[in-house]
Amino acid sequence: MLDVRRLRLLRELAHRGTIAAVAEALSFSPSAVSQQLSVLERETGVSLLQRTGRRVALTPAGQNLVRHTEDLLERLERADAELAAVRDGLAGPVRIGSYPSATHAIIPAALAALAREHPALEARVTDVDPAGVAAALRAGDLDLALVHEYDFVPAEPQPGLTGQELFTEPMYLAARTPSSLADHATSPWITAPPGRLCRTMTVRACQAAGFTPRVRHEVDDFATVLALVALGQGVALVPHLGATAPPPGLTLTRLAMSRRTRTVHRAGAANHPAVATVTAALRMTLPPELR
Repeated sequence: MLDVRRLRLLRELAHRGTIAAVAEALSFSPSAVSQQLSVLERETGVSLLQRTGRRVALTPAGQNLVRHTEDLLERLERADAELAAVRDGLAGPVRIGSYPSATHAIIPAALAALAREHPALEARVTDVDPAGVAAALRAGDLDLALVHEYDFVPAEPQPGLTGQELFTEPMYLAARTPSSLADHATSPWITAPPGRLCRTMTVRACQAAGFTPRVRHEVDDFATVLALVALGQGVALVPHLGATAPPPGLTLTRLAMSRRTRTVHRAGAANHPAVATVTAALRMTLPPELR
């Protein structure tokens, strides 16, 4: 009989690429991960890993076992959801991941509704960069998360995860005067640091307009970005949730692009009472302009 815990380690290796990354994510030592994967190979009787120096890759048999593991874990999530549905009432922790502008503008109203209607349900919110959401969900550190994508930065499929659209918001050009993207080919720009989705979105949107933005400031907070724009320090692209309280001295020009937010959870968990209840609360408490 194959051990589900060892199968999870193999699945994480397939997604993370290195034993060290699996160990760090799951709070194991690298040697413990290697030992458990070796035991799994003995249990299956076939080679699951190819080792070349410090690198490890899955064999075809290992890749096939990961596909079966994804199906198995989804069935376990469904079983857990069915068991939770027959328990009396909603109680205990539910861990929610969110990105900062949604945490500020969307999450509080949903938490208030949950506290009123399900006082025994303990919602716990953590700001998580969208790039880290998949790993946190698969590791069991989160039960549900809000993630976003931009027109110029579509989300990549994540095996083992699923979700549904929550809302779409417009994007704006923040500048001191009404203008278009093409008007700012030589202007200084304010963007998030490299590696952030909104940085990639800004660069790709400008490139689609025929230029590469000249970045002056790297700031990962929309309120600060807008304050800098108002002071004449540059221009920026901001989503609706990041522009709800613009300071005087700037203009927001709506663009023909948008940011989409969806809820994401482990495959099979859609009908878990806690996940379904939080999802419903998020949808019901959205600001009117996002419904």
